[in-house]
Amino acid sequence: QVQLVESGGGLVQAGGSLRLSCAASGIIFTISTMGWYRQAPGKQRELVASITRDGITDYPESLKGRFTISRDNAKNTVSLQMNSLKPEDTAVYYCNAHTTWFGKSSDYWGQGTQVTVAS
Repeated sequence: QVQLVESGGGLVQAGGSLRLSCAASGIIFTISTMGWYRQAPGKQRELVASITRDGITDYPESLKGRFTISRDNAKNTVSLQMNSLKPEDTAVYYCNAHTTWFGKSSDYWGQGTQVTVAS
C-alpha cells in the first residue's frame, strides 16, 4: 500500500503560478512512475505530467513549457510547478503513484487538491 498526500492548491489569478507537492508513504520502494492528473467538472481525468524514478518526464503537448514536474526520491516527494496559469487549468489535481510488486501493477491516488484560476 502507498499513501499519497497532496498540498499546495488554491486560488490564483490568470498568469500566476502555483506549486503542488505530494508526499508518498508506505511501501514506497515499489513506486516506479509518479505523476499528476487533473479533472475538471464534467470532464475526464487527464494526465498533466509524469516522472520515472530515473527522472524521465512526460507531458501532454498542450502543457509543455508551462508545467514542470520534479521528484525527490530521497524524500519520496513529487512536485508540480505550474506557471502562466489559465482559467482552463482550473481542476482538481491528483497525485498518482504507479507501483510494481511481484509482477503486479497498481495505481494509487491522493485525495486531490483544488486549483482555481480566476480570469
